[in-house]
Amino acid sequence: MFRMTKLTDYGIVLLTHFAAHDDRVAHTARELALETRLPLPTVGKLLKQLSRGGLLASQRGTKGGYILARPPREISVSAIIATLEGPVAITECNTGESHSRCEHESFCSVRPNWQIINETIRGALEGLTLADMTRPLVRRPSQPSAFESSSTLPVRAREGRSAL
Repeated sequence: MFRMTKLTDYGIVLLTHFAAHDDRVAHTARELALETRLPLPTVGKLLKQLSRGGLLASQRGTKGGYILARPPREISVSAIIATLEGPVAITECNTGESHSRCEHESFCSVRPNWQIINETIRGALEGLTLADMTRPLVRRPSQPSAFESSSTLPVRAREGRSAL
């Protein structure tokens, strides 16, 4: 099953809170924990990770706390997931790392198909921003299925890199 961890879900909740409120006002861990109803230790841990990942900036002093490092429309859900979990991929061979952990990768007949699936998921998550997460999303009309005909496949699949 493809699933994000609870910590990543909470990270998205926190960042959405920043985006939905004045994103230039510093928020403390205690304040965020109260407003989002997340445990303070979890909030503290996430704030540090998100700051190290370049999504939040920390400010010291009496009016200190955390602010978004960039405008909400410039932070993709994909970037959040990658910061908290690593590369977005549903199979080991598509993590983008140079060394795969799969001993069957060199002769796997479905690997090119997984690459297309991973690119589709990654693209959807990159197209969704933190600004989008602050309002209800509207479902887009479905795209034609890649399984309907080879003419609907992405170019790289039609060029022989995949045979659905």
